[in-house]
Amino acid sequence: MIELTLTEIAQAVSGTLLLDGSAATADTVVSGLSYTDSREVRPGGIFFAKRGEATDGHLYAPQAVQNGAALLVVERPLPELAATPQLVVADTVAALGALATEVVARVHARGALKVVGITGSNGKTTTKNLLRSILERVGETVAPRESFNNEVGAPITMLEVTDTTRFLVSEMGAAHMGDIARLVKMARPDIGVVLKVGLAHAGEYGGIEYTARAKSEMVTDLPADGLAVLNIDDPRVAAMAEKTTAGQVLWFGLGEGAQVTARDIEVGAEGTSFTLVLPGNASARVAFKVIGEHHVMNALAAASVAHALGVDLDDILAGLQAVSRAERWRMEVLGGRDGITVINDAYNASPDSMAAALRTLAKIKKPGHRAIAVLGEMAELGELSGPEHDKVGLDVVVLGIDRLVVVGPGARRMHVSAMREGTFFSDESQYVETADEAYDLVMAMAEPGDTILVKSSKVAGLRFLGDRLGESFS
Repeated sequence: MIELTLTEIAQAVSGTLLLDGSAATADTVVSGLSYTDSREVRPGGIFFAKRGEATDGHLYAPQAVQNGAALLVVERPLPELAATPQLVVADTVAALGALATEVVARVHARGALKVVGITGSNGKTTTKNLLRSILERVGETVAPRESFNNEVGAPITMLEVTDTTRFLVSEMGAAHMGDIARLVKMARPDIGVVLKVGLAHAGEYGGIEYTARAKSEMVTDLPADGLAVLNIDDPRVAAMAEKTTAGQVLWFGLGEGAQVTARDIEVGAEGTSFTLVLPGNASARVAFKVIGEHHVMNALAAASVAHALGVDLDDILAGLQAVSRAERWRMEVLGGRDGITVINDAYNASPDSMAAALRTLAKIKKPGHRAIAVLGEMAELGELSGPEHDKVGLDVVVLGIDRLVVVGPGARRMHVSAMREGTFFSDESQYVETADEAYDLVMAMAEPGDTILVKSSKVAGLRFLGDRLGESFS
């Protein structure tokens, strides 16, 4: 974070500064990172005592002080910790966002920083990782850890910028209408990226059209000299060109009209290769280590932003090729013993990402060997949950997946749907209640050369099953 005095921080977050008992003064400078987890606090950092559904961050403030916190942002005074400066605010999460807004605005105003916002129903984290890999080759880049894309994670990332930061990449997710708009107001992106409008969180939003409205918040408040980077292959995203306040639109995709596109795509177990084509017809062959044809679209989005920021083709190519996996638990390739490959893609699941993962499994299975899908629940689909789980079962049959293991009550309709097709026998599609049962079943059925996909939403917990299988077949 940039250097700010305690007074400046207090003004930014509309807080009351308490210094009695502290050696600090109103002019004491703080420039450490910000945290909401007391265990992560480092000397000189700021601890935001966030209230949660299950716990209260104020209870962990002593640990934050022990770890070296220079400032506590709290909703009530903590007299027992009076030796550490405290800022009392009405809402610590709102204060976190307010401080992020102030810091980014100050650095942005000095002229060197370019801010990129990324949203979409799928692919945000992968695109962010790819773009970071490219941009850090040409300048200091700040981007989120893991999926830090909500009202807490996004501002924590924003607060990492300093006066030497050249690029801020902000991943912006949403559970409700208005969430992305709030994050956009914090970061004020120069470039807004919308990847896809799908059924992820459709149950929370109330349908895909509401999802489209939520995602469009990324581009409806861009600066007049800003840029909207849009997926031309998704009609709902393409329609956002009429809503954006940005002066320019850059199209990526595989369809007609795409200014950044991919040709001659080849998908394999070792990755995906394609020819990247940029505006002006500059092109290069990309040996992309991330498996799955659907990730090519994320690569095109990252390449579009980098090109718009003036990064040359060689650096774009090197950045894309340096990334070996989308992210932890996202199409992560494990295993290897006896030619058995485990693909752990169980961090998140929506109908779109489930279908893409199954298509990839069908394409990359080894000739003469089997594809096994171990699938769990897709969460937050609301009234669409039943039909969408039925469709997954049908997709498994249509794609010719050899074995299906369905885990947990929330996903059982996948098994029922696959069996209803009449082409699966009882040993080809099996249902179990728990991940432990699934582990035992897969270990018993696995044969040399099998390719095993583990896919579910995070709440199903199958990412740990994927890790366990990967370790067993390592």
